Amino acid sequence: MTETALALAAAIRRRQISAVDVTEAALSRIAAHNPKVNAFTTVTAEAARRDAVAVDTALASGQTLGPLAGVPFAAKNLFDITGVVTIAGSVIEQRRAPATQDAFGVARLRAAGAICLGALNMDEYAYGFTTENSHYGPARNPHDVTRTAGGSSGGSGAAVAAGLVPITLGTDTNGSIRVPASVDGIFGLKPTYGRLSRAGAVLFIPSLDHIGPFARTVADLAAAYDALLGHDPADPAQADRPLEPVSGALDRGLDGLRIARLGGHFAKLGLPEAYRAVDTVADALDVSAEVDLPGAASARSAAYLITAAEGAQLRLPDLRTQPERFEPHSVDRLLAGGLIPAQWVLHAQRLRAMFRAEVAALFAHWDILIAPATPSCATVLGQDVLEVDGVSLPLRPSFGMYTQPISCVGLPVLAVPAAKQGLPIGVQLIGAPWTEAKLFRAAAVLEAQGVCISRVAAGFG
Repeated sequence: MTETALALAAAIRRRQISAVDVTEAALSRIAAHNPKVNAFTTVTAEAARRDAVAVDTALASGQTLGPLAGVPFAAKNLFDITGVVTIAGSVIEQRRAPATQDAFGVARLRAAGAICLGALNMDEYAYGFTTENSHYGPARNPHDVTRTAGGSSGGSGAAVAAGLVPITLGTDTNGSIRVPASVDGIFGLKPTYGRLSRAGAVLFIPSLDHIGPFARTVADLAAAYDALLGHDPADPAQADRPLEPVSGALDRGLDGLRIARLGGHFAKLGLPEAYRAVDTVADALDVSAEVDLPGAASARSAAYLITAAEGAQLRLPDLRTQPERFEPHSVDRLLAGGLIPAQWVLHAQRLRAMFRAEVAALFAHWDILIAPATPSCATVLGQDVLEVDGVSLPLRPSFGMYTQPISCVGLPVLAVPAAKQGLPIGVQLIGAPWTEAKLFRAAAVLEAQGVCISRVAAGFG
């Protein structure tokens, strides 16, 4: 939808438009535009209509509803949605029975009054950065449908960029929220590891997985994040931290925030558009300092090993009995991951601990670090190689070169769209653990200045 989530919610509360009308408009847009982008794999039209009637009935009776009452949303198809088979981008998971209850994230958005319209395309088991899914077809970039929507939450990014829904849920293991946000030209949040419950979501790498929202405005992203906050004993990885909403911090500006840009690893092997985007954000935030994280390349390597080993262990029974049913892009990596010696994984965890200490030392002096989100804009579907400075890089893993080191130690990151012209590309605003509010303050300033703006892709307005 072209309207923001908060504008829709306000209009519904004032009875200027009904939740039923908003839902029907969203379903019509999905019917008209989803064939172009292949963002949705399941549309839950009848359930959405029932929920919309319930919202309107509650409002008519004078009940006070949540801040997102009547707002359409959708979730990556690894989240349990009541009545829907949770396929996680695979055909193997089609054997599951339909979910009997919502995943925690879906339930939290529903509790805020939002209306779920369905499930969204993704890389199989969240192992990828392009959502070129051979089972369900690729998610296409709304800004150029010959290009990828990023991954693994490509359907989540495409649905927001095409205006099918104003808010979506995704997951991020090594960059799977930040990469789609970057190439689709929208805002995306990977909170601190352990901040939001992952219960009811099919995990890929338990020690790295996060859930988080996408939106086209900072205020919508903040409202979605605040709605997702909540304690949940069903996820043992969730930290016992106070709930810290961010919507009230959006107008606080940059006062007191110490911001630097990352060099070293984060200034190599990217195309010019990636660095122009960082320059744009740095100039807007009046950032002149550049700092380094020397352990970033090693942290990325550690994340690779941990990902391969943990991912393979979760899928081992099916890898042994039906490897032919896996996505061709991931099966070889999963099989190889099952053969990684334990000593290698232990060494990767030591590198991870060393990098965590390095990061903590840097955040003693800085509040926000800025870095590219992706090495280039969206690439053409089917492309396998990224050419950078005369070097040929394997495309799919290379799209996580700037996001993986940050994921390895679970830092919060807000991806902002920062291209001045042409195809979208984003920048990471990286914070110390539990400092999401600071990232939202900086993003709100960038949006207010007109530096980081997200609009529905041309042709979908």
